[in-house]
Amino acid sequence: MVSQSASPAYNREFDAQVGTQIMVAEGVGRITAPNASPYTFTGTNSFLVGHQRLALIDPGPENKAHEVALLTAIGERPVDAIILTHTHRDHSAAAASLAKRLGAPLWFGGRHRLSRPLRRFERNLIRRSSDWDLVPDRTLVDGETVMAGDIELIVHATPGHCANHLAFGIAGTDMLLTGDHVMGWNSTLVSTPDGSMTDYFASLDKLIALPYRRYFPAHGGPIEDGPAYATALRAHRRMRNRQIIEAVKAGARTPLAVVGRIYPQQPPKVRLAALMTINAHIEFLEEREEILVRRGILGTRLGVL
Repeated sequence: MVSQSASPAYNREFDAQVGTQIMVAEGVGRITAPNASPYTFTGTNSFLVGHQRLALIDPGPENKAHEVALLTAIGERPVDAIILTHTHRDHSAAAASLAKRLGAPLWFGGRHRLSRPLRRFERNLIRRSSDWDLVPDRTLVDGETVMAGDIELIVHATPGHCANHLAFGIAGTDMLLTGDHVMGWNSTLVSTPDGSMTDYFASLDKLIALPYRRYFPAHGGPIEDGPAYATALRAHRRMRNRQIIEAVKAGARTPLAVVGRIYPQQPPKVRLAALMTINAHIEFLEEREEILVRRGILGTRLGVL
């Protein structure tokens, strides 16, 4: 077993109050969908931004109870846009039907795409979790400011969890809607080739340097000191890189063997997520020539340079 290190201070005490609108800030309401799972925690947080006019951010899964909760909270107010942080289906599956019902355009960072092309014999393990056919009415780009309902949002591209991931700053405040890029309940899944650990590190650096303090993620509760927490996440990921190098030096020759050394007692579902993220770390270390990676029809073999 490789050496362990403390994780960031995850908060798993979140009271989601599923189906009820919770006003988390002036003009920002949160409604959590009933899609709790080992990957979504208590469920996907949808946000209604605005006062007299609204934007709906991350409408979530196709679920009748959640749709009713959203429509009840919206009431008679017009929805100027449905906005996605990204196109994983726990965030986007309800987008097309709600856009039609509300007469609202879809805004997000372009169609779902891989962070890099598939290699020969490679499978995208989360292909079915992605909304490949959803097309934006408006493609949002990094750095632009958009009027979302009656509140301005600043678009920040944060690829890593997936290629088209965006975070949204609320103009004139210290608040940032972080999607799945930074979550308080756990570290973010990065599964290549859908996501990229290189991009994830770069996006963490970017958020830490931005002038936002309070983070509102798409799963779990708010993070009061976002930059400090993101800095802890970055340190945790760097520690994981060191653990992988240590495991390979100790004789682990496959990604699964690395997982066994780092996560010896995790249940199968957690180990699958761990394997996906470990593969992303391995790719990151390979790019920096810190470990040797050979791929073939029989799988991936690791070695020391």
